[in-house]
Amino acid sequence: MQLSHTFRNIDSSDTLKEYAREKLDRINKYFPDPIKAHVVFSQQRGYLSVVDVQITLHNGLVVKGVESTEDFHSSIDLVMAKIERQLRRYKDRIRDHKPQLGPERAMLHRVVAYEPAGDGQKAAPPAVHHAAPVPPPSSSATGVGSRVIKEEKFIAKPMSVEEAIMRMNLLHENIVCFHNAATHEINVIYRREDHTYGLIETTHEPAPEPVRDQATDKISGLPSGAHGHG
Repeated sequence: MQLSHTFRNIDSSDTLKEYAREKLDRINKYFPDPIKAHVVFSQQRGYLSVVDVQITLHNGLVVKGVESTEDFHSSIDLVMAKIERQLRRYKDRIRDHKPQLGPERAMLHRVVAYEPAGDGQKAAPPAVHHAAPVPPPSSSATGVGSRVIKEEKFIAKPMSVEEAIMRMNLLHENIVCFHNAATHEINVIYRREDHTYGLIETTHEPAPEPVRDQATDKISGLPSGAHGHG
């Protein structure tokens, strides 16, 4: 196993390096080399010992986990237990994994803050550090200005819905955007609070025309809570 370490806000420790290696070596009983692992040890808020682990398996699949306690050894134990649970859960599927064929789609993810404009003030213009500005909402209509805090590019890789769920769990994420290999459309899979998964599928079909019910004065065909009066 190729293992690298990063220490943030603390001095490098051979004891922690060796302890992390002992725990990570257990992954070899599930999967063969080459396996790459990177462990970040960081001290936060003066007392939290945070351990962030990223593992790249022999077939390119990535597994991530992060835990924080008041002790680095405990954090290592917890994060490796979390990762090992997911590897046991998906070990057969990971062993048989083969990348889906198809085009990869370039995507742009932005974190945007919307700030209410004060009385007599104009909405704040968008500020982007690494890309062209995003047009803000109409201040006359919303009284809100937008500001891009962060943006990053990523690739939506072709995969099935089942693989997207597996990757989301291996990464311990709550949402994954991917290129559906069956429909060739961009999809989003996300984790719901009731422990199920939601799937958002794009389509080229035109949206149905909204129809207003004369009896209730509501528009049918809209999501719950989207009805309005006009």
